[in-house]
Amino acid sequence: MAKAQSPQRPVHEIRMGRVKAAIWENDTQNGARHNVTVSRLYKDGNQWKDSASFGRDDLPLVGKVVDLAHTWIFENAQPAGDG
Repeated sequence: MAKAQSPQRPVHEIRMGRVKAAIWENDTQNGARHNVTVSRLYKDGNQWKDSASFGRDDLPLVGKVVDLAHTWIFENAQPAGDG
């Protein structure tokens, strides 16, 4: 029987209010590369869910978490080439 694989976790998350940026690391032939997913958290009854849809008032927070994600990647990524 095959062993169940645990889901991949982001290497870092940034959250402001209900807006969250998750930073994912992928190993490539050229070294680690990072991708970012942005979501809005909301409660449906007693269960927390997320959405990739943002309202007008969410947009300033989207900009802030994306900027912080960009900064985190630059501060934590291994330099490529002659760095």
